[in-house]
Amino acid sequence: MYDFKRVSLFCGHYGSGKTNLAVNYAKALRAAGREAALADIDIVNPYFRSKDSEAELRSLGIDVISLPFANTSVDLPSLPSEVYGLVQRRDRFAVLDIGGDDRGALALGRFAPYIAEENDYDMFFVVNFYRPLTRTAAAALDVLREIEAATPLRFTSIINNSNLGEETAPADIEKTFPEAQTLRRLTGLPVAFTSVCETLRGRVTGENLFYISLQKKPF
Repeated sequence: MYDFKRVSLFCGHYGSGKTNLAVNYAKALRAAGREAALADIDIVNPYFRSKDSEAELRSLGIDVISLPFANTSVDLPSLPSEVYGLVQRRDRFAVLDIGGDDRGALALGRFAPYIAEENDYDMFFVVNFYRPLTRTAAAALDVLREIEAATPLRFTSIINNSNLGEETAPADIEKTFPEAQTLRRLTGLPVAFTSVCETLRGRVTGENLFYISLQKKPF
């Protein structure tokens, strides 16, 4: 469904849904026959972690690299050495879940030279136009620029992840298509795809739809 790059980075505003997308993207890589690993390097938010899906991902043959204190009350800004190996060795497809906004993107500075040198990456800007600070393309652009200012890497495309959680109706997604296209024009970046929950499969009319399942939480 997509031209997978060796490294895929998911960044966006807090609550944009990038973690859930990263989990589903790793599963899509594995379904396409790629050896894949998912690294959670969110040093900002200790509550919504890719680690929540670790058992499911490992059962599919997807390695999971998470912060040592994920899903605990301790949240230290240290990154496991396995993340460096994942970026440097280039023997697997890597999916990186990045912390929210510019603060989270600071962690990318440690890996940017290796990623830029290989030059086989996608850096996705994940946007949910139903979040308070990204309700318009102009507001989303401000967040995008703040993230880019915090890292040497630049975004390669946009993911429209607009939703209202379990209350999302097909029309809620479709009405955000024009705003996503406005953001495309403002940035010059393509819209890689629009995410749609599996429960709405066949009910949303649009191009480049990426169907996802919702991440299960341990609470």
